[in-house]
Amino acid sequence: MPSFLQLALRPERRRPTPDPVPVSLRPVFRFGIVVWAVAFVVALVLWLTGTVGPHGAWTCAVGGLLGVAGLWWVRQRPGR
Repeated sequence: MPSFLQLALRPERRRPTPDPVPVSLRPVFRFGIVVWAVAFVVALVLWLTGTVGPHGAWTCAVGGLLGVAGLWWVRQRPGR
């Protein structure tokens, strides 16, 4: 097995790079949106009962919106 220095000096000795594995991110974004929606409901209930401030609800709302933006981004990517 060649050393790191030999591979750094002679890149042609390296093995070829493997092809990327195609992965669908839609289920990941959908799951994240559902989790943020559940957390939003919990934070909203806590906020309305006066237990905590509005920061948790706003954080969950922004997280859900970022998930929707990510889902939109996945659908707009060319070649997918």
